[in-house]
Amino acid sequence: MTTIMTRTPRPWLMLAFGVTAQASSTVFVSTPAFLIPLLHTERGLSLGEAGLLASAPTLGLVITLIAWGALSDRIGERWVISAGLAITALAAFAAMFASDYVSLGALFLIGGMAAASPNAASGRVVIGWFPKERRGLAMGIRQMCQPLGVAVAALTIPQLAASGGIAAALVVPAVLCAVSAVLCAVGIVDPPRPPRGIAEDGSAHPLATWKPYRETSLLWRIHVVSMLLVVPQFAISTFGLVWLVTELHFPSLAAGVVIGVSQFAGALGRIGVGVLSDRVGSHLRPLRWVSIAAVAVMLLMAVAASLGAAWAAVILIVAAIVTVADNGLAYTSVAEIAGPFWSGRALGAQNTGQFLAASVVGPAVGGLITLVGFPLALAAVALCPVVAVPLVPRDRELAVVPQ
Repeated sequence: MTTIMTRTPRPWLMLAFGVTAQASSTVFVSTPAFLIPLLHTERGLSLGEAGLLASAPTLGLVITLIAWGALSDRIGERWVISAGLAITALAAFAAMFASDYVSLGALFLIGGMAAASPNAASGRVVIGWFPKERRGLAMGIRQMCQPLGVAVAALTIPQLAASGGIAAALVVPAVLCAVSAVLCAVGIVDPPRPPRGIAEDGSAHPLATWKPYRETSLLWRIHVVSMLLVVPQFAISTFGLVWLVTELHFPSLAAGVVIGVSQFAGALGRIGVGVLSDRVGSHLRPLRWVSIAAVAVMLLMAVAASLGAAWAAVILIVAAIVTVADNGLAYTSVAEIAGPFWSGRALGAQNTGQFLAASVVGPAVGGLITLVGFPLALAAVALCPVVAVPLVPRDRELAVVPQ
């Protein structure tokens, strides 16, 4: 009887555990980037070598996202999330005692591969336990975990690295991931799924036979839309600071404050657009509105860059809010369309596509800025959401999705 009581589903509590899990894994993935000053200035690594170490967790993440999703489709979300976080914690603890940078990089890679598990599995927990009219809000809260994890890493890792070195800095992700693994193992209950098998009358539940990638183009289109919308998002987050400092001559401190405010506002914006989707009863319509708004804000950014306008900081903050608002909408739509037996793989594919697109933004947009300057480069970035708008599915197309 006690076991049954402790396993009673509490959606908001499980959402909290899911956010904690995702944020903890983000802290691990972000940690090596905040070790670059120590590795470069005190340990003698070149920026290229330090950057290679910093990219190892992200590479591991991309490699295993779909595999973790497939496993969650098979065995459920609870143990996938818990096992992945436990392996990440072990990799972080082991990295504290790494004797050379090759070993350190290998452990960062392994930890990143394991840290992909909450990315692929925690979304299904939200979709499975929250009713349709609350999923936008719930998924908006879940999508705050990435900026939350980066913020935790930014506030702790540089200081610990400066005072105690790499080992001291790695205590934070190691402890967070270990604690999160235990919390998720105890607190998460796998959402119910319809039976996979064939009934006595020879029938099967429609969702058990649903093949979303073969029977419709809906998922493919949303994946492409999300990859296109990643371009303005990462263009702003990657080059916003340098634009304010070099083109608009903001003091470094003031520019940093603007970027910090924009990231915080963007996180809140994800919740706001999730609430909006609940109110209008659709995730796809707001996704189309966000795509159109992204075109407008990128063109406004281009105008501000060409005029050197004093109100450019306000435009940047608005652009940061708009360009991250699509994440939760697309993520929720993918999970709902994929269904309970495909959502893990579909969400893994969704994240993989976004990471791959994001990896191209730095060199591509940076090269474009060097070639034609900020105004034309930002205007060119606006073409990506222009292409995305007609690809967003209409609500009526969801009629093919079994319920």
